[in-house]
Amino acid sequence: MGWNTLDDLELGGKTVLTRVDINVPVEDGRVTDATRIERIRPTVMDILAKGGKPVLLAHFGRPKGKVVPEMSLAHIRGAVEEVLGVPVAFAEASIGPVAAAAVAELAEGSVLLLENTRFHAEETANDAGYASALAALGDVYINDAFSAAHRAHASTEGIARLLPAAAGRLMEAELRALDAALGTPERPVVAVVGGAKVSTKLDLLANLVRKVDTLVIGGGMANTFLAAQGHDVGTSLAEHEMADTARDILARAGEAACAILLPTDVVIAREFKAGAASETVAANACPPDAMILDAGPETVAAITAAFGAAKTVIWNGPLGAFEIAPFDTATVTAAKAAAAQTRAGQLTTVAGGGDTVAALNTAGVADDFTYISTAGGAFLEWMEGKTLPGVAALETT
Repeated sequence: MGWNTLDDLELGGKTVLTRVDINVPVEDGRVTDATRIERIRPTVMDILAKGGKPVLLAHFGRPKGKVVPEMSLAHIRGAVEEVLGVPVAFAEASIGPVAAAAVAELAEGSVLLLENTRFHAEETANDAGYASALAALGDVYINDAFSAAHRAHASTEGIARLLPAAAGRLMEAELRALDAALGTPERPVVAVVGGAKVSTKLDLLANLVRKVDTLVIGGGMANTFLAAQGHDVGTSLAEHEMADTARDILARAGEAACAILLPTDVVIAREFKAGAASETVAANACPPDAMILDAGPETVAAITAAFGAAKTVIWNGPLGAFEIAPFDTATVTAAKAAAAQTRAGQLTTVAGGGDTVAALNTAGVADDFTYISTAGGAFLEWMEGKTLPGVAALETT
C-alpha cells in the first residue's frame, strides 16, 4: 500500500486542513510537556513554505460531544504559537460560519487552530455531515496524527475521503518506520513484548508469532508463561487463568517457526520497594514466598545475543519492574545493547508504548533507537496487525 505525502500535493494558495494530535498535558493553565506540539512543527513549516495556509484540526481531552470550557483548545493556543514560532489564530468553532470566517481572515504565514473537534458528538461517530462541514473549510487534507489513526472519526477518516489527502511529515515518518519493522523488514526480526498482562496483548502475541523470527517475552507476562509451563512463580504478578492461552501461543509459535525466548533465570524479592533485598535464581526455582521482578543476567545475555544476530528489533513493554532499581537492570542492559547496535548501523530499532518510552528514557537510549512511536493505542493496534482507519483512508493503491 502507498500513500501521498506533502511532496505529492500542490499547496500554493490552498487552505490545508491538517489533523494533528496536540492533546498535551496542562496544569494550572500551563502546558507541562509540549512534545506533541513540537512533533507537528515540520509539517506546519512545510505547508507554510509551500504557500499553503495550515488550519489545524485537533481534539483535547474527552468532552464526549459536549462543550466543556476547560477542554477548549484556546488554553493551548499560546503554547502552539510559541513552539511554531508563527502567529496562531483561534476559532471558537470547528465548523460553520465562525470557523469559515476565521479561515477567510487567515493571514499568509499564519496558522489557524480550530476548536476541539470532540465538542461535536458527530466527530467520534464519523458522521458524514460533520466530515463534510469540515471539508468545506479547506482545499486539501493532511493527516499528521498517527496516534489518532486507529479511530474512525470524521476528522481522521471521513474527511480524508472528501478532499485530496496526504500524510504529514510525522505520519509519513511513523508509517515508514513501522513498515521497516513489520511490513517489509530486514530479517531476522526480534520482537520484545513485556508488560503486566497476557490478556491485554493476546492479539499482539498472536500476530507477532506469525511475523517475527524470535519473540522475547518479559515482565509480568513472562511469569504467566512460566506458570503455564508448570513452574512455581510464588507471589509474582501472573494470570494463572491464562495458562491455556499461553500454551496455545507457544504452540502457534512452534508451528510458525518463531523462537520464544522466556526467562531462564530471574531476579526475585519478598517485597517490591526500593532497596528491597533481592537475589537471582533459576526461572524454575522461585520460592513460594517470593516474587519475580526482573529477568536475570543469563536471560539478558540470551536477549542481547538474539539482538546481535538480528537486523530488526521491535519493542513494546519492559522486561521487568523497571520503575524501581535494581529491577530495571534487564530492561536497561538490553536497551543499551540494542542502542549500541543501532548506532553502529547494524540494527533497525522501533519501539512504542508509554511504558516502553519511559523505560528507554530511563536507560538513556531513546534518542539512539531508529524510531520511537508515541502513538500509544495506534502503535499497539498496528503491532496487532489491525487496519488503522486513518491510514487506510490515505492509501492510494
